[in-house]
Amino acid sequence: MRPWTAGTLKAAFFFFASISAWYSGYLLAELIPEVSLTRAVYGFRSIAEKPLLKAPTPKRQKCDHWTPCPLNTYAYRLLSGGGQDKYAKICFEDELLIGEKTGNVGRGINIAIVDYLTGKVRATQYFNMVEGDNSGLMASFIQSAPPKSLLFMVTQDDGASGLKEDAKKVIEALGSKQIRNIQFRSSWVFLTAKGFELPADIQRENINHSDNARNRYSGWPAEIQIEGCIPKMPS
Repeated sequence: MRPWTAGTLKAAFFFFASISAWYSGYLLAELIPEVSLTRAVYGFRSIAEKPLLKAPTPKRQKCDHWTPCPLNTYAYRLLSGGGQDKYAKICFEDELLIGEKTGNVGRGINIAIVDYLTGKVRATQYFNMVEGDNSGLMASFIQSAPPKSLLFMVTQDDGASGLKEDAKKVIEALGSKQIRNIQFRSSWVFLTAKGFELPADIQRENINHSDNARNRYSGWPAEIQIEGCIPKMPS
């Protein structure tokens, strides 16, 4: 008898291994009930078909703040105009006091006066600083605000060309540090109080000058804003 060659032994090994693998699979299929396999397949399909969980939509805050103001405070947001189509806004306690939707925004300096004790708006007005002589009228309007008033001011287009010394003095007396720096088409926002002091940590003023090398819009700088929370009068 001829001795088995290495090739013959290898072929025999693979033959028996294949038979063993087939038989093991057959036994496994016989031992595991069909219902269990069906349930397992269905479970995997269910997991794959379930919709992905989505993060809840953030709750909108007053005046579009990112976070809510603390209790017993007023929310405010001042936004200057930008270019020809971005209108200035004054929002207080989620009420739009001045803006495109309210139809009371105009080129120049826009002002809203609010009763600090009640949170109710007293008056709103814009003063054209490009056409007409309105600087004196604006100074008188600001001075007419009674004590315990909040005053909000924002520019639309140009607030500097017609601004005269009388109005600058009145605004400067209320704490503005930038009114004498305002230039042609500067974006400017200002918050102040009459008859009481605001907390020192409240942002009150911001300005952005027109610069052809940096302007966001053709001929105009980017709009600017300030926002925050004003503590109410303790009861």
